Amino acid sequence: MAHAFLLFLLFPYILSTNIHACKQTERSSLLSFASTLSSPPLNWTSLDCCRWKGITCDQDGWVTRLLLPSKGLKGGISPFSLANLTHLTHLNLSHNSLYASLETQFFFSLNQLEILDLSYNRLFGELPLSLPSSNIRTVDLSSNHFIGAIPSSFFQQASNLTSFNVSNNSFTGLLDFSSNLFNGDLAPGLGKCYELQVFRANHNNLSGFLPEDIYNATKLEEIALALNSLHGAISDKIVNLTNLAILDLSFNDFGSELPLNLGKLSKLKFVTLDFNNLEGSLPPSLMNCTNLVELRLGNNNLEGDISVLDFSRLSQLTKLDLRFNNFTGTVPVSLYSCRFLKAIRLAENHLEGQIQAEILSLKFLSLLSFGYNRFTNLTGAMKILMGCKSLHTLCLSGSFVGEGMPSDDDMVDFDGFQNLRVLGLVRSNLTGQIPFWLSKLKNLEILAMGFNQITGPIPSWLGTLPRLFYISLSHNRISGKFPQQLCRLPRLLHEPIASQGVNYEFELPVFSSNCFRIIANQNFLSQKLDFVPATIDLSTNNIVGDIPIEIGQLQLLHTLGLDSNNFSGVIPDQISNLRNLEVLNLSMNHLSGIIPSSLASLNFLKEFNVSYNNLEGSIPTGTQLQSFEAFAFEGNPKLCGAPLPRCESNKGIDADNKNNKDVHNGLHQLPWLYIFIVLGFIVGFWGVCGSLIINKTWRYAYFRFIDNLQGRVYVMVTLRINMMKKRLRG
Repeated sequence: MAHAFLLFLLFPYILSTNIHACKQTERSSLLSFASTLSSPPLNWTSLDCCRWKGITCDQDGWVTRLLLPSKGLKGGISPFSLANLTHLTHLNLSHNSLYASLETQFFFSLNQLEILDLSYNRLFGELPLSLPSSNIRTVDLSSNHFIGAIPSSFFQQASNLTSFNVSNNSFTGLLDFSSNLFNGDLAPGLGKCYELQVFRANHNNLSGFLPEDIYNATKLEEIALALNSLHGAISDKIVNLTNLAILDLSFNDFGSELPLNLGKLSKLKFVTLDFNNLEGSLPPSLMNCTNLVELRLGNNNLEGDISVLDFSRLSQLTKLDLRFNNFTGTVPVSLYSCRFLKAIRLAENHLEGQIQAEILSLKFLSLLSFGYNRFTNLTGAMKILMGCKSLHTLCLSGSFVGEGMPSDDDMVDFDGFQNLRVLGLVRSNLTGQIPFWLSKLKNLEILAMGFNQITGPIPSWLGTLPRLFYISLSHNRISGKFPQQLCRLPRLLHEPIASQGVNYEFELPVFSSNCFRIIANQNFLSQKLDFVPATIDLSTNNIVGDIPIEIGQLQLLHTLGLDSNNFSGVIPDQISNLRNLEVLNLSMNHLSGIIPSSLASLNFLKEFNVSYNNLEGSIPTGTQLQSFEAFAFEGNPKLCGAPLPRCESNKGIDADNKNNKDVHNGLHQLPWLYIFIVLGFIVGFWGVCGSLIINKTWRYAYFRFIDNLQGRVYVMVTLRINMMKKRLRG
C-alpha cells in the first residue's frame, strides 16, 4: 500500500519526464553543435537534452528554443550542426565570439523559426538568398562582419517580419527591402552601416519618421523609400550624405519645407518627392545641383514665383515635373538653356503668360504639359510648338480658356507635329470647328478635345489617321451624323493592323485625367500608352441620324460613348461584334426597337446604359445584361423585364397620358430640386472636409470628386429634362 501511495505521488513527475524527454536525433545535433566550440564547455552531460541549460522543449520532446546569449562561447559553427532541430522557434546566440559563414545550409530545415538573434559575434561572408521561415518575426544580425549586398529574395518568405537589424556590419552595395509587408517605424541602426551605399524599402507599410542616424551613413548613394506612410520633415542633416545621388521619397506624407541647403548635395542626380505634403518655396540652392538629371516634385503644396529661379546651371536636366502645386509667375526663360530636357510638366499651377519661342532650343523635348494654368494665345503657342520636332505628347488642357481653336487660316503652310502621338485640349471652352490641319498628324494616337464649345460636324478624315485609337469629343456642340469613315479606323479594326503601332512610353508617369478624359471616369497612373483603352467618346453633343451598322468593324474598341445626343433608329445588332467592349453608353437618345439579344455575347462589358430612349419589349433574359442596375434601362416606358418590373399586357394609353401630365407639371420643378440638393451636398462636404483639403493629396482627390460629381449632376438633370420633353412630344 505504501509503494502504491508513493507511486501515486511520483506519477506526475514520471509523466512529465517521459513527455519532455528529448529526441535522440536532436540530442545528437546539439552535441555536434557543442563539439565545435573551443570554450567554455557547456556541461551538457545528462541523457535528457530538454534539461540542459539554454534548451527548452515542447511536451513532445522537440527542442523549440536554443538560448545561449552572453555565455562567452568561442569557436566555429558547423553549417549542418543545427539542421535536425526542425521545431526550433527561438535561436539566440548573441554576444559571443562565434565565427562562421551564414550559408544556406546553416538554416537548412529550420522552418518554424520565429526569433533569430546572432548579433555581436564574428560571423562573416554574404547572407543566404532567403530567410529560413515564413514565421520569422525578428532578425538581428548586427555587429558582425557580413559583407556584400542583401538580396531582395532574402525577404521573399518573410511576410511576418517586424524587426530587422543588420547595423554595424560591412555591407556594401545594396540593401533592398522593397515590395514586402514591413510595417511600423524604421528602426535606428542604419547609421552604423558605414559601408552601405544603397538603401531601398519601397512599397511597404512603413510609418513614423526617418531615423536621425540614417544621416550618419555617409557612403549612401541611394535612398529609396517610396510608397510608404513615412511622415515628418526631411532633416537639414541630409547634407551630411555628400555621396547621395538618388533620393526617392515619393508617395509618403513628408511635410514642412525642403532643407534650405539641399543644394550642397552636389552629386544629386535623381530627386523624386511626388505626392507628399511639402510646403514653401524651392530652395534657391537646388540650382547648385549641377548633376541633376530628374527633378520631380509633383502633387505637393510648394509655392513661390518660379520665374526667379535660374535653371541655367542644370545643364544635365532631362525631366522636370512640378505639376499640381501652387507656383506662380511665368515659365522661366532660363529653363530653355537646359538643352537636354525631354519632359516638362508644369500643369495645375497658377502660371501665366505666353509660350516663348525660346522653347524651340529644346531639340529633345518629347513631353510638354502646361495644362490648367492661365496661359494665353493658343494660336501663337501652336505655331511655335509645331517646330518642336521631337514632341510626342502635348497637354494644354484647361489653359487658354475661352479662346478659339487655331483654324486652317491661322496655320497656313502647316508642317509640324509630325511625331505627335497625344494631343490634349480638354476643358478649355475652345470655340470653332475641328480644323483640317489635324489630318496631317499621321502619328496621332490620342485626340482629346472634350468639354469645349466646338461646333460643326465630325470630319470624315478622322477615320483615315493610321494610328488613332482614342477620340474624345464629348461635351461640345458638334452636329451632323456619325461619319461612316470613322468605322474604318485602322488601329481599331483587328490585331494585325493594331500591332503595327509601336507602343509609346511616356517620359513621365501620366494621369489620364491630366491630359484627356476616359468615359468611365477612371484615373490611371502609368508610363505606357497602352494603359489607355481604345475609345470613341462623342457623348453630350447634337449628333443625329442612325448609329451606322459599320461600327461593328471596330473589333478592338473598348469604350463607346454616344449618350446624350439625338441618335435615332435601332440599336445595331452589329455592336455584338465588338467583343472587347467594356463600356457601352447609348442613353438619352431617340433609339427605338428592341435591345438585341446578341449584345449578351459582350462578355467583357462592365458598364452598360440605354436609359431614356424609346426602346420596347423585354430585356433579353438569361444574359449578362440583367446583371446591370435598373437605372441603366429606366426612361423607356415600353421596356420591361428584369431588372425592371415584369412585362404586363394591361399597360395602356391612360398610364401614358398620366405620365405625360405628371411630366408637364414637374418639368420646371424637378431639375432645380436636383440641383439644389446637390449644391447643398457640395457645400456640406466642403464644411466637413475643408481642413483635409489642405493636404495636397486630399485636395487632388477632392477636385477629382467634385469634377466627377458635377458631371453626374449634369447628366442626371439632362436625363430628366430630355425624358420629360420626349414624353410631352409623345
